[in-house]
Amino acid sequence: MSKNEQRVVIGMDPHKRSVTIEVMTGDESVVGGDRFTTDVTGYRLMLAGVDQWPNRVWAIEGCNGIGRHVAMRLVADGEQVIDVPPKLSARTRVFATGQGRKTDVTDAHSVALVGTRMSGLRPVVRDEQREVLRLLVDRRRSIGEEHTRKVSQLHALLLELVPGGAKKDLSAAQAKKSLAGVRPRDVVGKTRKRVAAELVADLERLYLRKKAANKELLELIKATRTGLLELHGIGPSGAARLLVEVGDITRFPDRNHFASWTGTAPIDASSGDHVRHRLSRGGNRQINKTLHIMATVQLRNATEGRAYYDRKKATGKTSNEAMRCLKRRLSDAVYRTLIADLARHTATGPGGQQGNVSDSSATGSHPDASSSDKPLRGPATQHPKPALPKVS
Repeated sequence: MSKNEQRVVIGMDPHKRSVTIEVMTGDESVVGGDRFTTDVTGYRLMLAGVDQWPNRVWAIEGCNGIGRHVAMRLVADGEQVIDVPPKLSARTRVFATGQGRKTDVTDAHSVALVGTRMSGLRPVVRDEQREVLRLLVDRRRSIGEEHTRKVSQLHALLLELVPGGAKKDLSAAQAKKSLAGVRPRDVVGKTRKRVAAELVADLERLYLRKKAANKELLELIKATRTGLLELHGIGPSGAARLLVEVGDITRFPDRNHFASWTGTAPIDASSGDHVRHRLSRGGNRQINKTLHIMATVQLRNATEGRAYYDRKKATGKTSNEAMRCLKRRLSDAVYRTLIADLARHTATGPGGQQGNVSDSSATGSHPDASSSDKPLRGPATQHPKPALPKVS
């Protein structure tokens, strides 16, 4: 095979303003590599430097994080890009070097090794609808965080202005009413009231921005025809976050893999005859937070989730343990809903009406006994998977 026909993997360690690459052949021989800036000039030099290997695939670390900007540029230019999870490249670096020292060169080498040795890594594709959802849901989250921060500042000021402070769940209208009855006499009190009034005005503007952001998200989510909004406790922000972070649901073979990714599957910590499981602190924490909010909303209402929680408490589980069981059950419900969405979107006949979510409510009328505490092995439901590029 000539040099031009040789298939290579280009491992990349990305940063904001620079990237380090290493070119590796199928037999793990290093045939090139360099460091480039991410501006227009550096990007063009990088493409020119690898032009001698037309049969190439880019393996980039963290395509949902720091490597996203350069990965999307390459995809837009028609390059084949696969995503290498940072944890996977970190493990490879330790085994490849015998120690965990990090440099840009060793990072690029470990990413290239992962891309060369492993098939089935997730390809990076350009999905405009998903990108729009990501931008809007991130914007909605920042608005919510700013709202929380300003409410905290307002509480601190009202504690000095109103004896006993204000109620915990404080709205802008309630804060304005409280300030109307305050008549400070000294300059410090007058200044404190003025700053508090400015915060109230900021909260009123943020409320309008949140309302508009929710409306825009809701319209986009309805256009996807997802069944997530039918689940109790999932709003526009939660549904958008799930669609953005999950992406292709077929990358999860079954609900147990999905629960491990969401951080709701307990970790086996048994030793000898002592069988126990502990809380998983891994997985996607943004999705874990979405499921936690979903569980909290269900507990506040007379839902199947509340009934399931009470049944777990009745068996002797603590409140935290029962909450973890409920979150695991909700993870299963989300997984079934996304699978139903896929079946509905790909159906071409009457058999495609598998999108019915009658059993994808929070817990269902007849919950599975095996899906609450620990994922058990069993036959996985087979779903069509997109062909992934082989890089070795």
